[in-house]
Amino acid sequence: MAAPPLLLLQDIRIAHGDPPLLQGAELSVGPGERLALIGRNGSGKSTLLRIAAGLEPPDAGTRFLQPGTTVRYLPQEPDLAGFDTTLAFVEAGLGPTDDPYRARYLLEQLGMTGDEHPGRLSGGEARRAALARTLAPAPDVLLLDEPTNHLDLPAIAWLEAELGQMRAALVLISHDRRFLESLSRAMVWLDRGTTRRLERGFAHFESWRDDILEQEEAEAHKLGRQIVREEHWLRYGVTARRKRNVRRLGELQALRRKRKERVSAPGVAKLAAFDAAGSGSLVIAAESIAKSYGDAAVVRDFSTRIMRGDRVGIVGPNGAGKTTLLNMLTGALAPDAGRVQIGSGLAMVTLDQRRESLDAQTTLADTLTGGRSDQVEVGGTTRHVLSYMKDFLFTPEQARTPVGVLSGGERGRLLLARALAKPSNLLVLDEPTNDLDLETLDLLQELLAEYGGTVIVVSHDRDFLDRVATSVIVAEGQGRWQEYAGGYSDMLAQRGRGVEAKAATGPGSGAAAPAAARAAPAAAPAASRPRLSFKEKHALETLPARIAQLATEIAALQQALADPSFYSRDRGTFEAKSAALAAAQAAHAAAEDEWLHLELRREEIEGR
Repeated sequence: MAAPPLLLLQDIRIAHGDPPLLQGAELSVGPGERLALIGRNGSGKSTLLRIAAGLEPPDAGTRFLQPGTTVRYLPQEPDLAGFDTTLAFVEAGLGPTDDPYRARYLLEQLGMTGDEHPGRLSGGEARRAALARTLAPAPDVLLLDEPTNHLDLPAIAWLEAELGQMRAALVLISHDRRFLESLSRAMVWLDRGTTRRLERGFAHFESWRDDILEQEEAEAHKLGRQIVREEHWLRYGVTARRKRNVRRLGELQALRRKRKERVSAPGVAKLAAFDAAGSGSLVIAAESIAKSYGDAAVVRDFSTRIMRGDRVGIVGPNGAGKTTLLNMLTGALAPDAGRVQIGSGLAMVTLDQRRESLDAQTTLADTLTGGRSDQVEVGGTTRHVLSYMKDFLFTPEQARTPVGVLSGGERGRLLLARALAKPSNLLVLDEPTNDLDLETLDLLQELLAEYGGTVIVVSHDRDFLDRVATSVIVAEGQGRWQEYAGGYSDMLAQRGRGVEAKAATGPGSGAAAPAAARAAPAAAPAASRPRLSFKEKHALETLPARIAQLATEIAALQQALADPSFYSRDRGTFEAKSAALAAAQAAHAAAEDEWLHLELRREEIEGR
């Protein structure tokens, strides 16, 4: 016989808007259960979790908690105000019988000292402190709302292991597929205000959900056909007994009400990126770049080349310098040493998922239009802002909603809408998966797979990197970065280990051995190693300037030939410039190919 639930929600109703946010939702949490709460952005997952935590009363329904059961809740946006240090914040969550040393232990495991001032924490650091406070008392039930948001890969791996060995029951809201697959043993799907439960882990969820939606579609089709038949009988059928006619008319009206009251499955966002004119085959070339702040080397002797169509992931622990590396590669930050060559014809669009660029007081519509009109330019054409909002699942009523009241997922979709409206051939995505629901995340992955340009993405989402990236640049420690072919799992197979925490770089740590291994080839006798010839070295040094000069000539020739009256005015010169343009374009492509060949050869030699 199953143990009685520790926490039980029954017939929970919240009437926010029309239709109601929650209408008969249920949640049952037994001892030691591992539940994943799944649903679209705005479906009410966080609201249901707050009701389960006892922080928000429902409009109707009951909440039952077994006497003596302790419940701890992790919100999406923790509030650390009123505390002098992170240690004081975590210790304030301990009970009189809890281990007082566990607070500092958890903070240290999460890469913090406990002496940090809450007012100066980043989003990731605040999330770590809140996690420590939630886990410290060893509660009976843990309610975690997006626990992996803003955490780096080492912290996510540690959290998976820590939660896996805890005896507490878990209810998780997360977009991280790998995290859910590791921890969930049952699923609760919140859909159109009601809940359905599957007694299997997340790996089985999506096929189960699709089967339900297909069955609903088939039933809706049958209902529609039945109404058509009854309406046909009503108009053309033989009037038999009046009593029977009245009964069938009542049944027809009941069928119509059933169709009217049926809540359709939520729509799917329409994500589309608009390609700008094609860039050159070489998008970014970095040669031995380095960057230090004081005595700390953030990037040391790193080289790479990013070609048109590449999807490059950048991963590493918080503080490793991912943003610094990204800014150097995109030309926003000059390196201390080395050089970065930016390809010709780039139209770059950056997606800032940390949301600093969003003004909380500005309305949703004004954010998309810039406050100038009710029109938004999308891929070079003009659309009404309400029409464009619908593509990203926003209702017309939300047009005048301040950005500050949107949920985390809605703000994520808003940033996508604003970024994807601009034509581009280089997308730079900084943590694009934060707060997005699984369906929108799937669409983003499909969009990137079909995108004709180049993508650089900073992410801690392992499944997302596996699905999107063609190569992954990983922080190896002490300012060293290494690029691996394939996605995150391919990197693991080649590297033999995952991403370590930034602090784990001392003697005997996992990062020390690879550093020693990389130093070994350098000690080999120089005579035994192949070398670049003097001519090849000279070409490597001079080709970038030649490529830039040719790009300038091409732009000047294209501008001259764009004059519509040029041909009729001076046909001979027009033909000469046309021939010169073709020659310059051919020379430019040849120079890029030669530079790429030499760079590959240099990297092969230096990597031996």
